[in-house]
Amino acid sequence: MSLFPIESVDTDGAIRDAEAAVAGDTRAAFFRKAAIGGGAVLGSSAIMGMLPELASAKPSKKQDLAILNFALTLEYLESAFYDEAVASGKLSGEPLAFAKLVAIHEAAHVKALKATIKGLHGKPVARPTFDFKGTTQDQSKFIGTAFVLENTGVHAYLGQAGNLKSKALLAAAASIVTIEARHASAIALIQAANPYADASAGSITPDGAFDIAYSKSKILKAVGATGFITG
Repeated sequence: MSLFPIESVDTDGAIRDAEAAVAGDTRAAFFRKAAIGGGAVLGSSAIMGMLPELASAKPSKKQDLAILNFALTLEYLESAFYDEAVASGKLSGEPLAFAKLVAIHEAAHVKALKATIKGLHGKPVARPTFDFKGTTQDQSKFIGTAFVLENTGVHAYLGQAGNLKSKALLAAAASIVTIEARHASAIALIQAANPYADASAGSITPDGAFDIAYSKSKILKAVGATGFITG
């Protein structure tokens, strides 16, 4: 990991209800509730600039680089989220152990994607700035947000798989998406909001037997709605 237009949402009620939102609503609804700060937008010219290239119907090396930078931006976000959560001192038990492990994985993904982009003579997109709206400072908010981010990562990688020209890059992307899916299942179990209720919010298999590929526009709207990327 349909999504929604970016909306303004009450700040006090938005992410305070993270667990309930993920357990009882769709992931899209959670993102809508997480859109703190009045019509949040991406605020990153780099990621917005990927839209024309990712819209190309014919796979090419140029498009492969655009997809890699799209993935890199999402990995930057996840890496920063987990690093900040671990450093906050607000997590304990399984959530802390999960955050520490996933922080290592996301940092490795960032490093690998940057190296791959450079190896293709491309320029890695700059790391954006982030504001996680307090979701890294509260254990229940962290759990709900991590569940959404991990599932969004799965949908994002699946959505671009068919657009990659290079089979080697496709295999590399597959090696990341399977890890993102493992993360999503682990946080679903930690959240314990109907983790074995197939094809339902909060499940280890929220889409049933087959995960769903999301387009780049759906992913960008979802991430933008959180207001997490500030520049």
